[in-house]
Amino acid sequence: MNYRFLFLLLLLGLAPALRPALHAQELQCGVIVTAPQLRVVDPKVFKSLETSIYEFMNNRTWTGDKFKMEEKIRCDINITITDELDVDRFRAQVAIQSSRPVYNSDYQTVVFNWVDKDWEFSYVEYQPLEFNENIVLSNLTSMLAYYAYIIIGMDYDSYALNGGTAHLQKAQKIVNNSQNSVEKGWKPYDGIRNRFWLTDNLMNPRFAAYREAFYKYHRLGLDLFHEDALGPVTTITQSLTLLNGVNTSNPNSMAIQVFFNAKSDEIIGIYTDAPSKEQAQAIAMLNRMDAQNANEYRKILTGGR
Repeated sequence: MNYRFLFLLLLLGLAPALRPALHAQELQCGVIVTAPQLRVVDPKVFKSLETSIYEFMNNRTWTGDKFKMEEKIRCDINITITDELDVDRFRAQVAIQSSRPVYNSDYQTVVFNWVDKDWEFSYVEYQPLEFNENIVLSNLTSMLAYYAYIIIGMDYDSYALNGGTAHLQKAQKIVNNSQNSVEKGWKPYDGIRNRFWLTDNLMNPRFAAYREAFYKYHRLGLDLFHEDALGPVTTITQSLTLLNGVNTSNPNSMAIQVFFNAKSDEIIGIYTDAPSKEQAQAIAMLNRMDAQNANEYRKILTGGR
């Protein structure tokens, strides 16, 4: 076990207590909007947009569950405006990340980490952002609500097996509502890495073992490091074995990439001081599932260097 990693988990024990299985947090979402390449639009428009998105994500009740301020899901949305398509129409790429505390520690584990390059939307300064889950009112609010439900659904899944289903279904409903949209990212033929394929992977029965692995990795792995330095590593290896099976049956799937976007650095830390048998088993699977980071996974054998 990597004791530097374990120390992070145990340090001070200041994290909020683990919440009950089906009681999720809502959002504490940071929002940044930048337009480094644009010189035409008044920068105040983007500051207004930033404020509107912040209020949309943080002031809306997404689940109906009761939660405390300290229980909110930490997430960030960083929007980089790349093109002005019209007076009030823009193209952007957006980085979305969420995290949650590991039980009995002050360590935050990344749960979701993705860059969506298919954002096109209209926005007029100071216009209210309206959303209705039954119809598409605007592409901007549909995309924001979609990721709100993805973040919440995956957070639930990390605490209870399939615990996020209701919220992932809402994300999928937004996808379905957007099938007639001219905007990119909602349809299966828009590419192999988009909003359609993310919800398809998460909700498809063929990926049931993915969500089981996701739950075991967090709740039966990370959350138990405060009790035992070795047992959770074995559980995490079992989680990787489940993921490896999913990857074999569904090669090049978006869900697998999403997992390793969030977890690759953390996994290196977990296995750096693990028993050699666990290391060898993990590295073999990691290289198959996440070949682009194969060189990074070699750090497991060199003390994280």
